[in-house]
Formats: sequence, structure tokens, C-alpha cells
Amino acid sequence: MKVFDFPLTKITIWFLIGILFCYYCEPSIYVALPTFSIGLIVFALSYFTSTRNKNLILFFGVSTYYISFFVGVLTLLLHTNSLQKSNYIYCKKAFETPQFITFTLREKLKSNSYSDRFTALINTINHQAYSGKIIVNIQKDSLKNPIIGNVIKVKTTLQQNASNKNPNQFDYGKYLADKQIYAQVYVNKTEITINKKLKKDIWYYSGQLHSRIVRNLEKAKFNKEEMNVALALILGQQQDISQDIIQDYQYSGATHILSVSGLHVGFIMIFINFILKPIPNTRKGSLIKLLSILLALSTFAIISGLSPSVLRSVVMFSFLAIGNHLRRSGSIYHTLLVSVLLILLFEPYFLFDVGFQLSYLALFFIVWLQPVLKKTWTPKNKIKISVWNALTVSFAAQIGTLPLCLYYFHQFPGLFFVTNIIIIPLLSFIMIAGIIVMLIAIYSSPPLLLIEIFEKSIYLLNKTIHIVASFEWFVIRDISFNSYYLLTFYLVIISAVIWTKKPTYNKLVFLLVTIISLQISLICTKKEIENGNELIVYNTKKNTLISERKGKYITVFTPDTLSKNNALNSYLVGNFSKIKSTEKIKNTLFYNGKKIFIIDSSGTYENKIQPDILILTQSPKLNLERILEDLHPKIIIADASNSYAIQKIWKTTCLKKNIPFHATNEKGFYKLN
Repeated sequence: MKVFDFPLTKITIWFLIGILFCYYCEPSIYVALPTFSIGLIVFALSYFTSTRNKNLILFFGVSTYYISFFVGVLTLLLHTNSLQKSNYIYCKKAFETPQFITFTLREKLKSNSYSDRFTALINTINHQAYSGKIIVNIQKDSLKNPIIGNVIKVKTTLQQNASNKNPNQFDYGKYLADKQIYAQVYVNKTEITINKKLKKDIWYYSGQLHSRIVRNLEKAKFNKEEMNVALALILGQQQDISQDIIQDYQYSGATHILSVSGLHVGFIMIFINFILKPIPNTRKGSLIKLLSILLALSTFAIISGLSPSVLRSVVMFSFLAIGNHLRRSGSIYHTLLVSVLLILLFEPYFLFDVGFQLSYLALFFIVWLQPVLKKTWTPKNKIKISVWNALTVSFAAQIGTLPLCLYYFHQFPGLFFVTNIIIIPLLSFIMIAGIIVMLIAIYSSPPLLLIEIFEKSIYLLNKTIHIVASFEWFVIRDISFNSYYLLTFYLVIISAVIWTKKPTYNKLVFLLVTIISLQISLICTKKEIENGNELIVYNTKKNTLISERKGKYITVFTPDTLSKNNALNSYLVGNFSKIKSTEKIKNTLFYNGKKIFIIDSSGTYENKIQPDILILTQSPKLNLERILEDLHPKIIIADASNSYAIQKIWKTTCLKKNIPFHATNEKGFYKLN
């Protein structure tokens, strides 16, 4: 059966297009709802008329896709918390002055050097009911044991999420907004009042179960470093893994095993099926197996903290188990489609989650491409067969996710295939041993022998990953990759696979057209780069950094020797550029017919300069009113090398004089075209 012959395929595609349209075009619900209602009436009429007149079936199909499109639009609108009047973003005073805010801790996040971090749900602001999710940063040691379910009252100000302050950098504010988080709070022990009554929901019991497992593992003297990796491998809890270990997994191409996904849930399902093998495949026996699998997967999701990656994997494998129980050998593609549709109906913003995208792309290409790769060689030896299967699965997943990884992360681990061949057999043992250990740890401290075996296997895994990651020259970094490349690379990959599966003249033409489209995207990108000219004043703390780009070459201006700078590096990668030269900052720069004057910590200037743009750096001690009268600049730029207090004074002065003031730590980088 062809995938596109399945009606749900086209319905799902139009549903996804509706979500994307709503996300980028932001239509009003007052427009979308009436339009959907009209479409619903047309759909109903076309359904009844098409049953009598077969010529109207096409009209019925079009109306179905129309409805699917607007279901996607409305699903995203209804799940956008910022459109709900009860959301805290409509309480403007909470962002301006300290207010009494109560919230319930929902999920533990990775801590930093200063704070324990949680997501939380707002309950009230100044005793008025509000809703919405925030991030809570609790000063370390402010609470002895903060737990999920704690209801906390504080008097504080909500802080809006900061957007990226430099060009081409990761936009953390947008990332949080896609998770329906629009603000953060920072609290310490003097501000916290904890309600003795806990909110006992599924998140609370999930947190308690997880805490119980950790306590019992600690009682069994499980090494802390290995235990943190074990909790990530089995339960998807990455909060306490050291940055060095995470970097090793990234460089070796094994990051995916630290995030619980289809691989882990698949292992669990295989393990459960193995335990239930003695049960006969009768009607009653099959039902017992199905219920056991669904219960086990649901329990696993709860223990792991109900994270999005676990939920989507559990939903997908639950559908697979139900399909097997109903004796339907339906296509795995249909199972994927049903799980995607169901997940996005309840959480449409998952579509913009990188983990969601990579997870489904990897699984799709394993199912679609791996059989093609597998046929290229048929080994006879069992060991060779196992190695070849592992290689083809790894290559299929890597080919499917490569363009997306390059687009988001701009790096490629060259030894990913070596890593997967080595770790998959070891991971199989670790998963089985880990499930047994975690199940025992729910009730009591696991036996010492079992802990030692599990701990040593994790140690061996970490050591292997570290050895592979130590070959850093195989990690290709800073790969420039834009949306043109993303789209055309996927078109080439898909057309190449379609042609390889069953070569025909039309498919070959389609492949050649996609290759031409890729070449066009390369040419267009090159043309855009060559025509691009701009000057950037960066937002870099305690330093001044200015760059001038002409085509793909950049001249960097800085007062000190240029060292590794993340802001500049992101700009270079994002604009396919190279540093042509590095120069010491001069007091006067000229760009595109405009005169730029820079006043540094010396505070010296000449009255005759008369610049178009005045840049203030290194907190100069000066009388800005007098400077404005002497120099008459059209705009004032203050970078992040200036103190916050002095910038406030400058801003007030500029408001009085009606001169635009751009502080990079408030508004982000300044760009001059």
C-alpha cells in the first residue's frame, strides 16, 4: 500500500500546513473561526451530495483538506496561552513593580551555578487568578529540598524573556515562547513562603517516584557521575549530567541516547514482550499482553517525568502495540501519522520542537531508507549481519536528520557510525539492566552486585564515548547552512531515494530537477552574500566589538587582541563569512557615507567632528548634554562595555533632547546597512 493512498496522510499534511500557516502568519481567531464554520457547512453538504453523485467526490476531498487545514490553524490558536485573557502577560503591573505571586512547581530543570531552576504554573497575582507557565530561578540553598508540587508565594517582579542580543545567535526567548513560557522570576530565601499543602497531581507523583529512585540508588552507593548518566539513559533526566560528558556525547554523535526516544521505548517494548512470551497468543492472552504493554509504557512515562520526548515515543509505540493486537499489519507510516496527528492535536507547539522533528525524521528514514541500504550488501556471517544492520540503521537515521542538524547546530560528528556500532550492543545490555535496577529502586535499594554491574557498564559506555570524542578533528564545526539549503537538500535526498527504490524516467527527471534547485539555492545564497554590506555593533560584556562586512569578508574592530568570541563566530557562520582583517578601534569610522565617532573611557573628543552616529564605550565620564550640544549626533549607541547605571543617565538625557538612544544590552546589537 502506498503511503499517499492512505486518506489520513493527506489530512495530516494539510493539518500540519494549517499549524505552520497559523504560526508564521498569526491570523485572528475571529477570522479563522467563521472561515472554519463556513468550510464545515460546505464539507457537510459535499459529503451528502457526493454519496448521490460520484462526480462530486473531488469536491468532497477538497473540502476535507480545507477543514483539515483550519483544524490545524484553530488547534494552534487555542493552544497559544498568550491569547488567553487569563494569562499573566496581561497583568502589566507584575512586570513593572513587585507583586505577590503564587505558583506551583511543575518540572525540575538543569541548575546553574547560582540557582535551582524549575518550570512552574502561575496560580494568582495579588490574589487574582491568573494562569500560564514560567521559569523559576530559586537561589541555591534558599529551599532545603524544593520538590515538584510545592506551592510557593513570593513578592517579586516577572522578568520577560530576553531575546538574542547578537545576530544569528540562538533565540532563547523564542524557544521559551514556543513552550508557552513568557517570563521568569528570580527569588531568594527572604522572599519565599511555602504553602504546607502540596498540589498532588500526576506531576507530583511522578516527581516523588523519581526522587524515591534516586534516594535508593544513592543508598546503594551508586557513583554520582555514572548515576546521572543512567538516569538520562533510562528515564531521560539530563539535569545533573556534567557539561564535559554532554560534550563527549555531542562530539561522538551519540547525543540521541541521552534523550529518551523511540530507541529507548523500543528496547522497553522488546523487553516486555520477552517477559510476556510464555502467555499464549489467544484472544485473551493477546489482550493481557496489550494491557501489560500499555500499562508498562504509561508507568515509564510517569517515572521519566512526562517529558515531551518520552510522551511522543510512548504514544507511537502504544499505537503500534494496538495495531499488532488487532492483527493489522498496517504500514508503520500509518502508525507514525496517527501518533503525529494525535500528539499535535493536544500539543501543536511540539511541531516546532527540534527533538520532535529529529525524532520523527530519524524514525521515518530508518523505516523508509534502511531497507534500501540493507539490500546493497548481503553478508552471510551472523556477526557481519548484525554490524551491517547497525550501520545501515545509523546511516539511514543520519542521512534523514543531517540537513536539519546542520541547520540548527552547524556541526557534524564524522565518527557517528563508529559510535553506533560500538554502543548499540552495550546500550542493549545497559537498557535491560537499567530497567531492572530502576524497578527495584522504586521499592528498595538494589542489590550491591547488580549496582556494580550496572555502574561498570555505564563507566565503560562513558569511557568509550570519551575515546571516540577525543578525535576532535573528525568533528566538523561552524558549517554555514541556511533555509534554502535545508529545503533543497531534503528534496534531493527524497527524490534520490524514490528513484533508487524503483528507477523510472520520470523519477530521474524529478531527481535532476531537485539537483538543479540545489544548485540554484547555492547560487542565490552566494549572490545574497556578495551583495550584503553592513556594520554591526555587538552586545559583548566588558568589551567593544564592531564588524564591517563587505560581501563575505569581514573587518573586525576591537580595542584588544581578538580572542574566541561566540557572538562574532555565530555571525560568521550565519552569513557564510570570513575575517579579512582585525584592526584596533579608531575614534572615527566611515561607513556608507556616514561618519561614526567613538568615545571610550578617556572621554576625549573634538567639537569639529560632527558625527552622524556617536558610540559610547567603556563607561566614559562625561557630560552628555554638553556633548550633544557640541557634536549634534543623530543617534547615540551605548554598547555592553558601559555600566548599567551610567546608561540609565544617558537614556534620560537623550529623551530630554529628543535624540534616539540605542543600548545594546536592552535592544540588542545595532545594525547599519
